[in-house]
Amino acid sequence: QVQLVESGGGLVQAGGSLTLSCAASGRTFSSYAMGWFRQAPGKEREFLGAITRSGGSTYYADSVKGRFTISRDNAKNTLYLQMNSLKPEDTAVYYCGADPILHTLVIVTTDKDRDLEVWGQGTLVTVSS
Repeated sequence: QVQLVESGGGLVQAGGSLTLSCAASGRTFSSYAMGWFRQAPGKEREFLGAITRSGGSTYYADSVKGRFTISRDNAKNTLYLQMNSLKPEDTAVYYCGADPILHTLVIVTTDKDRDLEVWGQGTLVTVSS
């Protein structure tokens, strides 16, 4: 099973940019579809986007479409989340997740009977106004 470690979180001003990384170790990274999620204080975990095993296709939640970009480098076993035009409401703990099935990543936050095979531990992003 792959293990995931997020990094790159921190404090950024509104309008700024930040790139998060999710480093994978263990089982073959390229055998997993990957996704990014976030959880703000007092709120449910939210799906942000997902990427196929090859990186050829990406899917985004409407809340971040056009501002966030997901990419992966299978040679480096790393997933990325490029975040632009950040807003105070983007403040949250950001998590990466892995599952062999892309659809599971998309629905896991809305289907209580589903869970991902692997979650990272999260990294905090704080956007100041």
